[in-house]
Amino acid sequence: MAQHTVKFDIAEEPIQVPTGTLVTEAAAQSSVEINQPCGGQGRCGRCAVKVTDGDVRRRSTLRLSTEDVAKGYALACQSVIESDSEIIVPPQEKIERRLTTDRTAAEVVVPEGYDPQQSQTIRRLHLNLMPPSMDDQTDDWSRLQTAARKQAGVTDLKTSLEMLRKIGGVVREGEWKVTAVLNAKTWDCPDCPAELLDIYPGHIPAATPLWGVAIDIGTTTVSLWLTDLLSGQVRAQVAEYNQQISRGEDVISRIIFASKDGGDEKMRGMVMGTINELLERACKRAKAKPGEIIKATISGNSTMMHLLLGIPASSIRLTPFVTVVNHIPSMFAQDMGLDIHPRGIVDCLPGVASYVGADISAGVLASGMDYSQEVILFMDVGTNGEIVLGSSDWLVTCACSAGPAFEGAGVLHGMRATKGAIEEVWINDETYDPSSRVIGGVKPRGLCGSGLISLLAEMFLTGVVDKRGSINTKLASPRVREGDHGSEYVIAWANETKHGEDIVITNVDVDNLLRAKAAIYAGFKVLAESVGVPLETVDQVLIGGSFGKYINVEKAVEIGLLPDVDWDRFQFLGNTSVRGAYLALIDHNLRRRISEIAARMTYIELSADNTFYDAFMSALFLPHTDMNLFPSVAAAMEK
Repeated sequence: MAQHTVKFDIAEEPIQVPTGTLVTEAAAQSSVEINQPCGGQGRCGRCAVKVTDGDVRRRSTLRLSTEDVAKGYALACQSVIESDSEIIVPPQEKIERRLTTDRTAAEVVVPEGYDPQQSQTIRRLHLNLMPPSMDDQTDDWSRLQTAARKQAGVTDLKTSLEMLRKIGGVVREGEWKVTAVLNAKTWDCPDCPAELLDIYPGHIPAATPLWGVAIDIGTTTVSLWLTDLLSGQVRAQVAEYNQQISRGEDVISRIIFASKDGGDEKMRGMVMGTINELLERACKRAKAKPGEIIKATISGNSTMMHLLLGIPASSIRLTPFVTVVNHIPSMFAQDMGLDIHPRGIVDCLPGVASYVGADISAGVLASGMDYSQEVILFMDVGTNGEIVLGSSDWLVTCACSAGPAFEGAGVLHGMRATKGAIEEVWINDETYDPSSRVIGGVKPRGLCGSGLISLLAEMFLTGVVDKRGSINTKLASPRVREGDHGSEYVIAWANETKHGEDIVITNVDVDNLLRAKAAIYAGFKVLAESVGVPLETVDQVLIGGSFGKYINVEKAVEIGLLPDVDWDRFQFLGNTSVRGAYLALIDHNLRRRISEIAARMTYIELSADNTFYDAFMSALFLPHTDMNLFPSVAAAMEK
């Protein structure tokens, strides 16, 4: 097979690749990073590169205009090398908005009456062993067991070959005084033997923290709380964007990428890299070392958990949508590559189904809705909308595929919430001119999710779009025009933007947003109807995750994304997944409760019949075909 020389403008040296090599694969060989937000499916158009010399064969030109192709642009994930080539890689989008959880610590209240001796499975014991003599030649391991039994009441203790190799040297170095770290019991087997995790010479000061960590692996963000298990206090909170974003912004794209040759290991390496970097950052803040962390509790949706552990996730996206595992057994950190103590206990929280994962089980615990006498609607909405409805007596759950439109994907000028993203819009109802707020206070580059919600609501209330989402081309405004992608509305003129191009929203964009909001609204409407609970009678609407951090509730109701209930019923809880993981980390009783929650939830598959489809079609309007469901919006339209 013919070999070709390929030179990327930002690479140090050219490389040799055979005919038919994908541009993304050639870039990887050159250590050039090209983002693939759609997982390499050619849907998003954000891996475009410019071929200045040579030939590539374009399998797809989706998102590229005829003019773009004429200028040499190609989708890196859909184009293959067919000759010696020189390629320019545009600057890759970087996430510049600092995460709220890494900027302002969430308030964490240690559960009242927290007692590590009663609540915590990890224990640190100061033990004094009887030295051996010619009259007492009992082996070292038996001496340790005897001391644990007599001095700490540990009647059954087991260990590993690794620890047996270490005990002899440690007890002598400590002159028969040692500190033993045990996993005294597990949440699911309180009568099982305690296990020796490590042993140190001498007595470690009692005030020395015993470190544990709660981790939430979100599709977009990974959050980590470093916790002192002795006090229950969180000593550091850190967060970072999940490195997997560059290979897929939604779970389906990531599953597809992971199914390619070597994709699963790449995905696993990316999320492990994100977590281990956060461990370093958190430990630096708390003046600890990652190797001192002896326990980790991990939450996340089902796909994230599978990709973390290298478990094939392909069955999650295929009918009948089944995971490999929902209840993952505990393991040692060394078995999965987590950079904490090698024998640190890693507990992955349980999920319910392919699209209702541990993040929801943990979220329900954190919200307290499973103990509530009121009927509560709890939702965690991202690319996948996960919804729970219920109370202390019953819990039902479902998931709906919202897609990444509200995270900027699938929208011509959509982008993540980074510097230069328009995050809120107001439209003058007489001139139809917009004003906006931009992240970072700089010239805009595009629109993020909160900006898209705000913009769509303003366009609807001012008549720029009708109930069907069609742009009114008869408006006497230069901002409404015909573009390459059909009718469009101009949010910012070229001389006002960072990249020197008009920022617009098209009819195709609006249609994508309508589909996303319709899926979410139909999801909780069908869920409510399945148990005979009208949405307007729900006592509280709890929103977890980052969804509620920046959006305007009024605007979200106006487009029919959220139910039209009194605003005082809405409550934004922040990251309930990491909070639930924290509670499970410090209290084995709460860890057991999460498993009970997962077992209690009745999962409803929305695709099982036409009910969801009918509700979805009805919600494909602004705000809905049935205006009786949105009385406050009807009143605003009259004004």
